[in-house]
Amino acid sequence: MTDNGSGQQPAAVDKPKAWAAGIPGVTHALGPALTQMGVGRSLKMLTSMNQKDGFDCMSCAWPDPEHRKTLEFCENGAKAVSWEATRLTVPTRFWAENSITDLLEKSEYWLGMQGRLVEPVYKPAGSDHYEPISWEEAFQVTATKLRGLESPNQAAFYTSGRTSNEAAFAYQLFVRAFGTNNLPDCSNMCHESTSLAMAQTIGIGKSTVGYDDFAQADLIIIMGQNPGSNHPRMLTALEEAKEAGAQIVAVNPLIEAGLRRYKNPQRVKGLIGHGTSIADQYLQIRLGGDMALLQAISKRVLDADDANPGTVLDHDFLNDHCSGLAELRAHLALLDERAVLAATGLDASAINELADRYLAADKVIITWAMGLTQHKKAVPTIREIINLLLLRGNIGKPGAGASPIRGHSNVQGDRTMGIWEKMPPQFLDALQREFGFDPPREHGIDSVGAIRGMRDGKIKVWIALGGNLVAAISDTAVAEAALRRTALTVQISTKLNRSHLVVGEEALILPTLGRTEIDVQATGPQFVTVEDTVCAVHASGGRVAPASPTLLSEVAIVSRLARAALPADGPGSIDWAGFERDYALIRDHIAHVLPQFADFNRRVREPGGFVLAHGPRDSRTFPTPTGKALLTINELEHLECPPGRLLLQTVRSHDQFNTTIYSPNDRYRGITGGRMVIFVNSDDLADLGIADGDLVDVHSEFADGVDRVVRGFRAVDFPTARGCAAAYFPEANPLVPLDSVAEGSNTPASKSILIRLERSARTR
Repeated sequence: MTDNGSGQQPAAVDKPKAWAAGIPGVTHALGPALTQMGVGRSLKMLTSMNQKDGFDCMSCAWPDPEHRKTLEFCENGAKAVSWEATRLTVPTRFWAENSITDLLEKSEYWLGMQGRLVEPVYKPAGSDHYEPISWEEAFQVTATKLRGLESPNQAAFYTSGRTSNEAAFAYQLFVRAFGTNNLPDCSNMCHESTSLAMAQTIGIGKSTVGYDDFAQADLIIIMGQNPGSNHPRMLTALEEAKEAGAQIVAVNPLIEAGLRRYKNPQRVKGLIGHGTSIADQYLQIRLGGDMALLQAISKRVLDADDANPGTVLDHDFLNDHCSGLAELRAHLALLDERAVLAATGLDASAINELADRYLAADKVIITWAMGLTQHKKAVPTIREIINLLLLRGNIGKPGAGASPIRGHSNVQGDRTMGIWEKMPPQFLDALQREFGFDPPREHGIDSVGAIRGMRDGKIKVWIALGGNLVAAISDTAVAEAALRRTALTVQISTKLNRSHLVVGEEALILPTLGRTEIDVQATGPQFVTVEDTVCAVHASGGRVAPASPTLLSEVAIVSRLARAALPADGPGSIDWAGFERDYALIRDHIAHVLPQFADFNRRVREPGGFVLAHGPRDSRTFPTPTGKALLTINELEHLECPPGRLLLQTVRSHDQFNTTIYSPNDRYRGITGGRMVIFVNSDDLADLGIADGDLVDVHSEFADGVDRVVRGFRAVDFPTARGCAAAYFPEANPLVPLDSVAEGSNTPASKSILIRLERSARTR
């Protein structure tokens, strides 16, 4: 079905698929590639993707195996490359022909399909149109606004996870030299809960496993994630693990095709055979019940050790490397089994089965994503993952560990480079030693805090290095009103998205090179680096000519903006022009500031790069205040759902990466031609008196009493847990209040939304 731009087409619904990938995965990957890039360009790009001498996929952060196939990409990775490396560009006349008001009526998919942005454009105050502007003028407009602020803290500088290490380091350096720590980023909205919970318990907020650990595991527990759509290359690692003898347990309210069966398109049995069954046990848990499940498993482990002292727990590991066991044992002894069953919606037999699998396994990996991180109790839930792993020594040994799966390709690297509003003093001290100025020490604002600041008139200038904040953040109406209160919004982007249309009094769009494109500076071709989800750092270099010779790289844009905005006689010594000429200079500075990156330029040129040191993983040393991993006490809280109400979570479709929509389809869930759908269990539909296919208005219910609603969603009978529903992100984001966040991490709680359904006044 062709999208006319509105994004409001009624969806067609078929039965959800029982397996993922196979021949359809190949055809759906190659179709967009051939259409948007052509045969020759597609061959060059797809054979260079994720190779040791190629470029890193700009979508998910799944790690690369040591021995790589010629075609080391997945369906959605191919779509991401096709989307970026398209030959289509936005013509100059587009800006005169389309007002911002008109473009606001277009769908996210339509906007992205208009092609690459190739010239800076500016919306003057009082105008409803962008108009072309020179790079020099664009930098001066931005610099003038920044210099005119009463305080540097009246500006906020956002970052997308696609930003390279080099650009991220330069960006945070510019922001801190300007005088603020207002560095919100996309991690604030996804794995911030992970970073906090893991730092509190083991001292580092990153994965404790490597790629090869999956094939060595006895048991892999997959919680709150859908690898078949969100990081499909993980399915190959899961297949390898199954063939090596691992058992896999899926914990997810929705039945997802990729967790049921995988037909590897690079193997004969994946093309013409049955493929590989993934989940040995599938627990359709009630939304918000994960912490209760984890506590119940830990209690069963402790009970088993009580029954057979010294044979179940890893007492040597616990004694030498952990603290808090006695307190945890006493706390879980009081766990109410009835509360567990109510919170999880599971039978005791299913919980016992998972406990038996855990007890029988010597090496266990628990892996998770935003299905866990975006709940009110996300942080304590992830602390419970660490509790369960620590009890049997499942951190710091091959084939075992904690494996958060990051969504964006370099979101973890950006944080390592200093993109965080709360960087520790030792990092700021190192910046001071390296560059000769004292960075601000007061913590800045995160993404939710940025919206609050703009809403309250405290943030006057918003600059975004990539991303699409208004589509990604919760409480869409509030977020959009907040952006419109600013004096200037600046978006550094490759393609159009909704954030370009929700603008301040003045607005700029600065087009940038994509990761697929050759980046030539004064000293010659440049490469950048990224850090994947298992702490591996490697080089990435583009393979095709830029969409336009006028495009600037992210590093060049940041460097020129810094030169325009910062006083020439300001404190410190930063060679911004040198950064732009030669990215190796940036890497030398990174090596001086971050000890793990010592000899950066040499090490990253080695095939495959290098892996950052990780105390808990490498040597069971824990950088916590006590030097030990901490077993924690977390109070169980059951999310009540009154009669006639459901619990809603937001999810991505298969043809989607974050806010980028590749098509209005969701092949694995059986949805074609539309996104305004809500997935509901058939028994819940019957109880509510709603038929499959009815149009409904979805109202969220929160204590503030505000009636937040999205209208005209098609109810879809789908195999999800009783009492639970799902709808697409960002279409359902308006239902989540800005202040509904995970405790401690401030991440929007988009996975635990109390809703009611009412018949829609709209016709089908």
